[in-house]
Amino acid sequence: MRIFDPHIHMTSRTTDDYRAMYDAGVRALVEPSFWLGQPRTSPASFFDYFDALLGWEPFRAAQYGIAHHCTLALNPKEANDARCTPVLDALPRYLDKDSVVAVGEIGYDSMTPAEDTALAAQLQLAADHGLPALVHTPHRDKLAGLHRTLDVIRESHLPPERVLLDHLNETTVKDARDSGCWAGFSIYPDTKMDEDRVIAILKTHGTEKILVNSAADWGRSDPLKTRKVGDAMLAAGFGEDDVDRVLWRNPVAFYGQSGRLQLDTAAPEPLHEGNSILRGGE
Repeated sequence: MRIFDPHIHMTSRTTDDYRAMYDAGVRALVEPSFWLGQPRTSPASFFDYFDALLGWEPFRAAQYGIAHHCTLALNPKEANDARCTPVLDALPRYLDKDSVVAVGEIGYDSMTPAEDTALAAQLQLAADHGLPALVHTPHRDKLAGLHRTLDVIRESHLPPERVLLDHLNETTVKDARDSGCWAGFSIYPDTKMDEDRVIAILKTHGTEKILVNSAADWGRSDPLKTRKVGDAMLAAGFGEDDVDRVLWRNPVAFYGQSGRLQLDTAAPEPLHEGNSILRGGE
């Protein structure tokens, strides 16, 4: 089973997770930029983080045979902080980097006017740079948030087939599918979706333009949830081709719109900027 995790925050994970993911079949991933866990105090902290997603994390992933790509953006949660919004002016120079395959995560958290402005501006950046967009639908008031998101997308220059609406659930999947956008589902141990719920959605809505991800982050999460979805699909009667479509071909097709996917992993360099991940004489 080959797996492309289209949304996972490896900055918050260990090298043991990379090893376990490879053993489970993960050969490629996309790491979206997201919040730090505590407030950032200046755009400079974003720039160091973006540099890590462009350099250090691909270096770590390559140690375990996994191709690492990223999406960059001012995330919705921090779009409300005036100390952070100047990062929008600096994003264009980062969006030109080869391993950036989308603008994201963008979208809504609390559905504020500041988030309206950031979402519209970054959809325009995606259109300007020929990139797709990874859109975070809010965790609260999900259906209202989806409708507000779709209104902004319709007013943008980015066509819906270049938009992935993520963190969907049963209340939002139909409208998301009807919009022409791609549909993403984050699979978690306790919150968001689980394997059984996403299997029910796949049975109802099919496998076209649907992606599943582990989104594993700072809290309780599981970087092997993509593999568990694949196993659950097989147990539920889906064929190997269905599993390959959801876990590999769909994310490749969506992010392939960037023209930047590199799925072959070269042997890693021994050092990244003078540092390695090796300890204790490995």
